[in-house]
Amino acid sequence: MIFNDSIDKLIASAFAEDLGDGDHSSLCCIEPDVQGSAVLKVKQNCRIAGVDIARKIFEFADGDAKVVCKLKDGDDVVSGEIAFEVTARIHTILKCERLVLNTMQRMSGIATLTAQYVHAIEGHRTQLLDTRKTTPNFRVFEKEAVRIGGAYNHRMGLYDMIMLKDNHIDYCGSIEKAVLKARNYVARVKPGMKIEVEARSLEDVHALLQVGQIDRIMLDNFSVKNIIDALALIQGKYETEASGGIHLGNIREYAATGVDFISCGALIHQAQSIDLSLKASIH
Repeated sequence: MIFNDSIDKLIASAFAEDLGDGDHSSLCCIEPDVQGSAVLKVKQNCRIAGVDIARKIFEFADGDAKVVCKLKDGDDVVSGEIAFEVTARIHTILKCERLVLNTMQRMSGIATLTAQYVHAIEGHRTQLLDTRKTTPNFRVFEKEAVRIGGAYNHRMGLYDMIMLKDNHIDYCGSIEKAVLKARNYVARVKPGMKIEVEARSLEDVHALLQVGQIDRIMLDNFSVKNIIDALALIQGKYETEASGGIHLGNIREYAATGVDFISCGALIHQAQSIDLSLKASIH
């Protein structure tokens, strides 16, 4: 992950939420300049994610903090391993503890589930994508966890791709009207921006093939059979994406159709946090 101002703002906001007017539990019993160390223990088998973010959090809180990593993002680890050791002022360690754990537990859960999905479609050309079904103000970390898990990021937000979904089409009046307006908009405002359009039926696929000049067709809530039928109609003219109702139990069947992409919100919203702990090292 490339750290930038947006990451710093997220970290600063998280600290502001947690600290308020001070960490009184630490202030009341520990002198402010006492140094200490702690280790991050992994308590479940998982694909670890968020190690780089944890280092960033400690360094953001205290430029003198030292984080020695034993594991790196994307490592498949077993319970009992140590991800890193941090040395800093004890106040810094305790200030960062919950933010580091919350972030890494969530990210590791997403990376672990994503890796399971990626493994399920091994041997097929289909690429697995995430969606915008993310936690507000935590998207950048969740999407990074998907990448660490071995899948790919779809659009980051509403700003980096045109995706005409059912509500856009219904509000506009028809697929044809929506696509024509989108093409004109791209030509005037955002040259080069890609256009993806959702199809809810084979009839919608026919309509999209008639209107043309798009980049990708999303086959939403299609059965495996209907995906196969749609791909036969499209004949590789446009990228294809299957979405809706796809899970670990059936994703391999969908990948076997030859569809270019499968997008799956479950990678993020169904992931369970991994059990991690930050423990003081007492020498």
